[in-house]
Amino acid sequence: MKRLFSFLAIVLVIFISNCSRIPENNDPILGVWARAAIAENDKDQGTLTERQEWIFNDAYLGRYHHYSGDKLEFYTDFGWSVDNGIYTIEYHGTDMPSATVILKKTNQPETLAHTDGTTFAVRE
Repeated sequence: MKRLFSFLAIVLVIFISNCSRIPENNDPILGVWARAAIAENDKDQGTLTERQEWIFNDAYLGRYHHYSGDKLEFYTDFGWSVDNGIYTIEYHGTDMPSATVILKKTNQPETLAHTDGTTFAVRE
């Protein structure tokens, strides 16, 4: 009887683990996207590069980084979703506004653009 319960417990664990698989996400937005700008430094010491970086993962989450020069100024997590090819990026817990973008595959490198056509970020 003990063997029967042990066998049933093992079968139950295998059954449950097979039913809880997460479907694979192969969305083309996955990866690292960035935008950089050159701004004049306030002290006339040359230029300072402002860089923003978005890392999209397959769990509909990501990480946002903002750099000034080589220094990390700000980072946060974000959530993203897609509906009919339109991506929505939401920065929960911050005062950053949500972004709505589309993926343009025709350009090299690939770009994310705002719905009005302006460039949001390029693939790295």
